[in-house]
Amino acid sequence: MATVRVESPNVARQVRLAWLDALRGLGALAVVGEHLLTWAMPWLRPTWFNMGLYGVLVFFLVSGYIIPVSLERHGDVRAFWVGRLFRLYPLYLAVIGVVLGLSWWIPVREEVPRDPSSVASHATMLMDVVGSGGVVNTMWTLSYEMVFYLLVTALFVTGVRVGRGMLAVGFGLVALGAGLGLARTPLSGGWVAWASLAVFTVGLVCVISGRYRKAAACVLGVMALALLLLTSRVPWFGAAMLAVMFAGTAIRRWEKDSGSLWPVALSGLLVLLTPVWAINAGWWWVQPDVWTATILLVAATFAGGMALRGRRVPYVLTWLGLISYSLYLMHLPILTIIIQLAGDLRWSPMPLQIGISLLGLCIVLPVSWLTYRYIERPAQHLGRTLLPTTK
Repeated sequence: MATVRVESPNVARQVRLAWLDALRGLGALAVVGEHLLTWAMPWLRPTWFNMGLYGVLVFFLVSGYIIPVSLERHGDVRAFWVGRLFRLYPLYLAVIGVVLGLSWWIPVREEVPRDPSSVASHATMLMDVVGSGGVVNTMWTLSYEMVFYLLVTALFVTGVRVGRGMLAVGFGLVALGAGLGLARTPLSGGWVAWASLAVFTVGLVCVISGRYRKAAACVLGVMALALLLLTSRVPWFGAAMLAVMFAGTAIRRWEKDSGSLWPVALSGLLVLLTPVWAINAGWWWVQPDVWTATILLVAATFAGGMALRGRRVPYVLTWLGLISYSLYLMHLPILTIIIQLAGDLRWSPMPLQIGISLLGLCIVLPVSWLTYRYIERPAQHLGRTLLPTTK
């Protein structure tokens, strides 16, 4: 008689979600490639699409696909937020510490305010939506992830099941309207960072403790929307990022036979068209040809991942997905140090460019694994210890 192998639920879940890890790995690698090639090998960097934005949007689709359904499946808001905080903050704070510790040698980015409001904006991870810059350029995406978490929590505690599709369409319409109507943010100033920190702190204490949870979650959701539209650096862009994330949720609903794909297609079209008419859209990567190519490539990548989700995923991609958060946050400080030592390589001989680029990867990948192994994983374990139900 053949032996039947029975997999544990955790193992089976890891197998089912391996394709998502692969997408995270591809996304992180694309962001690294954008920054590495821009400095070291500009002749190899594609300009018909933006590698960095491509990687970020893949990340956002994955977050939208998995986060709301995971929250609904476990039904534990407290465990969700403890898990998120222990997942995101330890490495984030460590990277900030490294950058500030090296500021005597490598100055902090000019976009970071030189006043205490910068501390407030970094404490909430809402830098981009309060009009501030992160000490590491890539940290801007964490602002929209945090907005997404706050909105999903508010919808969950009020009984609104996320991802029926209209949320993605709604944010697509908001992006289009903001692009047409807002040349700059209506509100600004350091007070925004401090006010949002106060609401964020009190609100999360209530959400995690369970006291006034529904009211606190609603206040946090309203605050997130207000920041997105009134104080973020480019409101249409922020709304477009939320449309992408909720499109990921709608795709998951469609996959489970509880939704349709037409809202996904409509929201994608709205996101595609927004920068064509947006007042504030002067960057090269939001020009119609580049923006369209990037969006379509993201859609094709996610569709390809779904189509192949039942097949074995190459280990290197799942490994990259495992360390993707470390890779995403660590690569730019490491590359900045290498740039400081090696200088501008854009006009250097090709062999030198290739050699330094390979050296950079040979440093970035092991260091990212080490920060995952010794910062991320222990922090996640600590979170699970405090809340055994945290997944």
